[in-house]
Amino acid sequence: MTDDQWFREAVVYQIYPRSFQDTDGDGIGDVPGIIDRLDYLHTLGIDVLWLSPIYRSPQDDNGYDISDYEDVDPTFGSLADVDRLIEQAHARGIRIVMDLVVNHTSDEHPWFVESRSSKDNPKRDWYWWRPPRHGHEAGAPGAEPTNWQSFFSGPAWELDEATGEYYLHLFTRKQPDLNWENPDVRAAVYAMMRWWLDRGVDGFRMDVINMISKRVGPDGSLADGRPIAGTVLGDGTPQFICGPLIHEFLQEMHREVFEGRPQKYLTVGEMPMVTVDEAVLFTDPARHEVDMVFQFEHVDLDHGEHKWDRKPLDLRDLKASFARWQEGLADVGWNSLYWNNHDQPRAVSRFGSDAPEHRVASAKLLGTVLHLHRGTPYVYQGEELGMTNMPFAGPEDFQDVESVNYYRTAVEAGADPEWVLHNLRLGSRDNARSPMQWDASNQAGFTTGTPWARVNPNYPEINAEAAVADDGSVFHHYRRLIALRRSEPAVAHGHFTMLAPEHPTLYAFTRTFEGTELLVLANFSADDLTVTGEDVPGLDGWSAADLVLGNLADDPSSVVAPLRAWEARILRRTT
Repeated sequence: MTDDQWFREAVVYQIYPRSFQDTDGDGIGDVPGIIDRLDYLHTLGIDVLWLSPIYRSPQDDNGYDISDYEDVDPTFGSLADVDRLIEQAHARGIRIVMDLVVNHTSDEHPWFVESRSSKDNPKRDWYWWRPPRHGHEAGAPGAEPTNWQSFFSGPAWELDEATGEYYLHLFTRKQPDLNWENPDVRAAVYAMMRWWLDRGVDGFRMDVINMISKRVGPDGSLADGRPIAGTVLGDGTPQFICGPLIHEFLQEMHREVFEGRPQKYLTVGEMPMVTVDEAVLFTDPARHEVDMVFQFEHVDLDHGEHKWDRKPLDLRDLKASFARWQEGLADVGWNSLYWNNHDQPRAVSRFGSDAPEHRVASAKLLGTVLHLHRGTPYVYQGEELGMTNMPFAGPEDFQDVESVNYYRTAVEAGADPEWVLHNLRLGSRDNARSPMQWDASNQAGFTTGTPWARVNPNYPEINAEAAVADDGSVFHHYRRLIALRRSEPAVAHGHFTMLAPEHPTLYAFTRTFEGTELLVLANFSADDLTVTGEDVPGLDGWSAADLVLGNLADDPSSVVAPLRAWEARILRRTT
């Protein structure tokens, strides 16, 4: 492996800073708290820390609304703290990746303050401004320039009374979209990125980066394809998902920011609705765009008609999705692998079982399956402990702007409040944002003050201190998975073959590399499962002696012994 492909053997750990560790008692996590926990992360064995935004921000969307890209929000600390974090992480062999949020800024960013000040301001064209729809008065229903719906409910256009024009915001109204077709915008973004690289960071995770190129003009349409105008909101995604200049912009970014520098930086593009074919283009090393993409196909499989319409996951669909991406990027490009992040519910509650008798085993199983696929695994804070979804009593328990807006608009539209609450409990981003559970002390050791978000009440049983002390914990299983990745080249580089694709509860596949074959068997159910040669051809050629790592306390007596509830096995042999 060449030095510029180091990320293929790496494991990334995502930190949501406001929920990780508080050191000053204000109830919000901070950069000094991350520094204090570096030894914990080093023990786990991770290679890269990805930090969700710590920039100066009004915090309308928990930091994804940035008002100054080159400063740290005082909530999280100072630039000096970040410098110390970079130094301390590098001393432990850990790289630092920043969140890059450049599809939009905060409406309090100086760029936007100037842009909205007048129609002839030099920065007016740094954002997407449009007059009311022809024949409509500004502010009247249906006067928005297009009928696009925001991802966070309501129209994607907001009227600015001062100039009588609308600005585009695909997310909240306090997150106006930058106009990437303006070369001055791109130059300013690239200069900011170089500033952070010069400061010592090792790359960027790029928030909704496939939305930066837009066709601003056409209306969206309903699901049946009928065009919509006036007050009815439509789907604008065909106009801004992987837009016409997206590859040109990313290639220019590479030239202007990364080319010629002595080290290889990690670039990860979050790309909602990206296809396998598009991902091949984005991640082809010869094209110099990004190293890998975050795609959402597998985490949309338990959605019905929309995100908030939840349905049970069919394992066969999950296997088909993973297999399609494994095969599609086998020859060119690279996969990112994740169950959790700050936008997704907790994996053990969603894809496994958070029942007390199964939580530990199913959390280990999920880690086993994910880390043995081909790609770079991402661990979200608390995933290595088997942290679970939150118990939300009512709508007042939710803080996330997306969840709050959905509840309000759905109930106003006549939806049953209990049905809305049911789906919020399953799918809200607040599930992932509860404070990290460090120990069994007050507030789980996260803060000495009042936490910004409620701590999950199961912290006396589920916490890092207990996990580190228990050799059979989820933490130590993740540590062993990461160690296996380093010691066995087939984990990072092996060819992937899915087995038993139509089995409803068995997840089985092989990885092969230079004469080594790994077999992974996992039982996604609470019932014993007998695996046969019909399910896994050649199963009788394996033996219990081939077991490398299992997720239960005692090893199976033979490879054909039934897989117990939520049991996973990794076997290895040489040919």
